[in-house]
Amino acid sequence: MHAIGIDIGGTKIAGAIVDQLGNIVASDRVPTPAGDATLLEDAVVQMIESLRARATEEIVAIGVAAAGFVDAAQSTVYYAPNIDWRNEPFREKLEARVGTAVVVDNDANAAGWAEFRFGAGRLVSDMVMLTIGTGVGGAIVAGDRLFRGGFGAGAELGHLRVVPDGLACGCGQRGCIEQYGSGRALLRMANEIADAGGIGQGLARARAEHGELDGRLVGEFIAAGDAGAVAALRQLGHWLGQAAASLSAVLDPQRFVFGGGVSVAGELLLEPIRSAYLEHLPARGYHPEPDFVIAELVNDAGVVGAADLARVWVDEHAGVPRR
Repeated sequence: MHAIGIDIGGTKIAGAIVDQLGNIVASDRVPTPAGDATLLEDAVVQMIESLRARATEEIVAIGVAAAGFVDAAQSTVYYAPNIDWRNEPFREKLEARVGTAVVVDNDANAAGWAEFRFGAGRLVSDMVMLTIGTGVGGAIVAGDRLFRGGFGAGAELGHLRVVPDGLACGCGQRGCIEQYGSGRALLRMANEIADAGGIGQGLARARAEHGELDGRLVGEFIAAGDAGAVAALRQLGHWLGQAAASLSAVLDPQRFVFGGGVSVAGELLLEPIRSAYLEHLPARGYHPEPDFVIAELVNDAGVVGAADLARVWVDEHAGVPRR
């Protein structure tokens, strides 16, 4: 039972044929024509047809993952920040063109589901994933089911508020964890440490040499053990640990999984997260402690999760007409 997974990003569209064990059988990648919704739809259709031509087994379903709010029926994209989609009936449009069952889901949901099924979330029933990239994405699995909320737009964990009247966020509110626990936040913290001198001298020299600090540079400094860069990462981890403690009070997961570009820091990121989590955990000492782990599927999580969510939909709705 093979399915196709499509992951629509701001700069690229990734696609793959995925088997029932989460293995990628064939894959493809093209640039995202983000400024034109019609061209984007055409690009997705062309990728599906190209992958289907390479399939050795029947394609039972197609899953599409994209950043944005998707309705609970896995059909309509309410809003996508990087694509000109507003109440876009993307499932209906794709099904009319490719003739196969399609489901649409949020990209963080797809990545989280992939980790739950085939990656770092295996063998637990309740898991929270936080994706630490330019922003902060989230996914929740509760009782072996992906949580979407009543309208489909749940698990936007990056907009959990951690600082009342804190830094302004792109969502229109202030103090969201996205402003304190994301890749952009790490760059801000690294620049502040560079400005202060002392342990930030290495970062300051690199900034003067390159004109600015970017994620690659800070990542290299972290990997080299630079005191200033590691201090910035510890600040980031502290905020993420606080957020995890609040999420535990509501969701009580057995495992927290951290993905995204910043997660390559591994234990250097997890250690301050665990420390801050325990510091802020309600009823500490009387509450079972979850695992904190790094995601395993990395860049493949979106396509693998999208494909598997489509396969799950077909399994659960066999013979049930679309509404």
